[in-house]
Amino acid sequence: MATLKKYDVLGKEIGTEEVNIDGIDKLANSQMIKDYLVALRANKRQWNASTKGRKEVNRTGRKPFQQKGTGKARQGCLAAPQFRGGGIVFGPKPKFDMFVKVNRKEKISVIKTLLCNKIKNSDAIVLKLEGSDIKKTKQVNNFLKNLKFDNKRVLFVADLKINENLKRCSKNIQKTEFADLKNINGYNVALCSKLIFVDGSIDQLNSLLTKGT
Repeated sequence: MATLKKYDVLGKEIGTEEVNIDGIDKLANSQMIKDYLVALRANKRQWNASTKGRKEVNRTGRKPFQQKGTGKARQGCLAAPQFRGGGIVFGPKPKFDMFVKVNRKEKISVIKTLLCNKIKNSDAIVLKLEGSDIKKTKQVNNFLKNLKFDNKRVLFVADLKINENLKRCSKNIQKTEFADLKNINGYNVALCSKLIFVDGSIDQLNSLLTKGT
């Protein structure tokens, strides 16, 4: 079990929350975590860069000058890559499907491990929040300043349907992101410095961490 400190909207500590992380930190090793993060980055690439070769550019087929008598090297056509407006040599082309598949069990194990590491390193806290507690961006900004998180990359983890105001108010704060625990991305967890769980998501967090263990 691990204990997370609980804070109110003003940044005052009001209690603790218990999270079950027994044996979770060993579900994924460093190589599994690396493969998962590399796959996420690779799958974001569009692979749509395309250049035209000498057969595809719209140029005349005539020779730039006569073949003999000029003292220059002979040239075949203006579409050759050495001429301005000619084709590109070995330029990028749309590739075949480069999607990297990640095993579902491996993905879940990596996400659990990353969450567990943040909790064990005391980089996670709980925010007690009611539906109408936060209405302005200034409130979120003051909360982060009181906890000295204002210059750090922060990830709020909450239920989007219940905490829509929190997502809207944190949108304009630099280095601050919002994630729904049901669709949380392991890359965002690894990238952030601090995790802030809204208290309504603690039960979901415990069920996620203990599921299948």
